[in-house]
Amino acid sequence: MHVSEGGVEIEVPDARDGASEGTGDDVFYNPTQELNRDVTVAVLRAFSEREPRAESYLDAMAASGIRGVRAAAEGYDVTCADLDADAVELAQKNLDRAGNGGEAVLQNANALMYDSVFDVVDLDPFGTPMPFADPAFANTRDLVCVTATDTAPLCGAHQKSGIRKYGCLPQNTDYHPEMGLRVLLGAMVRTAARYDKAAVPILSHATRHYARAYLELDERATKADELLESTGFVYHCEDCLHREAEYALVAHPPATCPNCDSTRILEAGPIWLGPVSEPEFVEAVRDEVTDDFGTAKRARKLLDTLAVELDTPTHFDQHRLCKLWGRSASKMETFIETLRDAGFDATPAHYHGTAFKTDATVAEIREATAELDPEA
Repeated sequence: MHVSEGGVEIEVPDARDGASEGTGDDVFYNPTQELNRDVTVAVLRAFSEREPRAESYLDAMAASGIRGVRAAAEGYDVTCADLDADAVELAQKNLDRAGNGGEAVLQNANALMYDSVFDVVDLDPFGTPMPFADPAFANTRDLVCVTATDTAPLCGAHQKSGIRKYGCLPQNTDYHPEMGLRVLLGAMVRTAARYDKAAVPILSHATRHYARAYLELDERATKADELLESTGFVYHCEDCLHREAEYALVAHPPATCPNCDSTRILEAGPIWLGPVSEPEFVEAVRDEVTDDFGTAKRARKLLDTLAVELDTPTHFDQHRLCKLWGRSASKMETFIETLRDAGFDATPAHYHGTAFKTDATVAEIREATAELDPEA
């Protein structure tokens, strides 16, 4: 069968959702990742303006080659790699059909990344990207793009797996999408630092069953040291939902919650506590979303939210808070505006419709919104 995506047409033997159906036996094409790929193309467009020297692009897990075909259409010198001979044959066929150049190679992605240098490397594995992170950061010049679909380990639902893979303690919290994103970013930053490189998150998001991050590389060891100072720990009260962050290499969790005196304190980390995106770059990416993208409307909405989202390392769920306080939820727009009127910063969070970020504490949120009419 043939599918069209972002103005290019490719041949695929099958199309299915890998998150729900596994890897299967056929060369893989996942239609539910179209938003991921649309945003990737917009990132590649914006990044070529930011760093004109970035020309070579590696699709390290090519499968059908859709990412490589779309990158080649943007003028990148594309290499698609896969260990499946059928996938390599199909990816080359799709590259040739598109007519924008590009090569598909039958090679282990890690071996290829150690042997060759690319300006942009895109890691989109099934599951965790950690087995591929070291060579990616060791030899890539400018940009590493990473997808992680193992959300249960990332978010702490499969905690021991998360500890093994990401070298930190993840916790399954109300803000689990953000927990997963920051666990991933923390692991990427630490991996790059081993090579005296700084991996700066310039755009990141958690959408449905995956986390996606774009990390610009800086080869100054001092910059890597600076980024490591933006990692640390989050402490979360299971009773009143109060949480706070500590920028540190060693955790110093409170014995009791400063808001309700509970001793049920969750500790997570070390995770990334810094900004997950660079607002100016997100706006530039948003401007590169074109109407031929199948998910153009969703992509623009996502990027609009990311561009103004606060940098706080956790988010709140309005419905969860209101249930805890025994009150009905009001309209999100009214809720956020009420917090702003009370003197706090507050923005929607991109994870879902009732998620928001604020610099107010749980106690301050409760007090500021106490008189809200649920019908407002």
